[in-house]
Parts: sequence; C-alpha cells; structure tokens
Amino acid sequence: MSRTINTAIPCTIEGHVAVITMSNPPANTWTRNSLGALAELIQALNADKNIYSLVITGQGDKFFSAGADLKLFANGSKQVAADMSTAFGRAFEVLSQFSGLSIAAINGYAMGGGLEVALACDLRIAESQAQMALPEAAVGLLPCAGGTQNLAWLVGEGWAKRMILCGERVSAQQALAISLVEAVAEQGQALVLAMQWAQQSERQSPISIAACKRLIQNARKEPMVAGMSYERDEFVNLFNSNDQKKGVQAFLEKRKPQWTNS
Repeated sequence: MSRTINTAIPCTIEGHVAVITMSNPPANTWTRNSLGALAELIQALNADKNIYSLVITGQGDKFFSAGADLKLFANGSKQVAADMSTAFGRAFEVLSQFSGLSIAAINGYAMGGGLEVALACDLRIAESQAQMALPEAAVGLLPCAGGTQNLAWLVGEGWAKRMILCGERVSAQQALAISLVEAVAEQGQALVLAMQWAQQSERQSPISIAACKRLIQNARKEPMVAGMSYERDEFVNLFNSNDQKKGVQAFLEKRKPQWTNS
C-alpha cells in the first residue's frame, strides 16, 4: 500500500519507506523554495513514527540532480549567494540528521549540489551510467553544501582533491572503487535496490538505528574515547524504549518483533 504526501517535493510512502523524487526538469536543479521544502519534509518524516527510512532519487533517466541553476548567480549578487548557500546547507544538514536510514538512488548525472545531496545520505547506490562530480571551481565557485567535508570523509583527501581541485568526474564503477557509493546497479534499478535495502533495515529497531547513526556520525567530530563513552550511554538509554523490550522478548520467544519506533 502506498500513499502520497502533499508537499512541494514529490514524496510517496511505501510501507515504512518515504520515497522522495527531485523533480525540476530538465536537470532536477534545486531552488531556494525546493531546498526549504526538503528541510520541512524531512522534519515531517522525522515526526512520523511509521517512517523508518527514506530514499531520494531524480525524475527521469538522465539526471539525478545537477545541483543549483547557475543562472541564479549570473549577476554576482553576494546576497543571493548567501541566501542559497544557507538554504543548501540547512536542507542537507537536516537530511543528514534524519533519524532513520537514508539512501540516495543515483539514477543519472549527480553534479555539484546534486552530488552533495547524495553525500548527505547514509548510503548511495549509483546506476551503471551515472557520473558524479563537484565542478564548482570551474566556474569560480566551490561546493557549499557539505561537499568539501563529506566527500573528503568518504573517499579520503586525495580523491576529494582530484574531484574538487582537478574537476575530475567519476563513473559509477570508479565511485564504487573509491567508496563514494556502496553499490552499482544496472540502469533503471537503483531505486529498486534502494527499496530492498530500506526494507531490509526494517528488521532492525528504528530506535536502535537512530542511536547507532548518531554514534557513527559523531565519530567525524570527536575522538574515539568520547565516542566509546557515548556508546555505553546510548546502550543504556535504549532500555527506556518499548522496542528494546519487544526486541528481546521476541528473540526469546523465537518470533519476529513488531517495532513501534518508541
């Protein structure tokens, strides 16, 4: 059973999975309004206890997303630059903080802010024909929505510099080799595989997933000794949840748990 959420960005709910489709032909570019709508949508999904994961993809079979429309910056306005960088940053930070599993189904070109939205997700699947790049420096700009930070974290400083400083574009297979994506799918199959991963994650408690995700992402900014302490705290805090009780009891009774995300 599926249902559609009434929002500025197309979003369909399939079971416990929200499927978000970037839809702004011809290249699924972002606007200030659509970035604001994405942030609001993610916040609404976080508040819905029936949503455990989300998948984001692009409309059509050519572009995942080409990022921002460069026409926005043609007049050199610093105010426009400030407004857009703030909108990009906020939207993708909210996405990265989504409590459940987030997966980017990269079904075509992912350029600039189009790649940065994928970098804000937990996992990435690229179709075999997809290409990815952060080409902003070629037009006198730079990635301002987490690109310099998230890319370096995922692929290492060397490849981040090749892509950002040298403007190198990578194919799906190259992206897999450097750990930019976690899987490559045949053309037209990224969304299918992403849905399989999302449904697979439903075996896990959504409360546990949220805690694990906080701990994993915390490793980017704090030393391991702090993370080890947080890990123990999060473990004990799970005993405040209904899911902990349901999960252990279901295991002991040799049955599948029914999560409540509470």
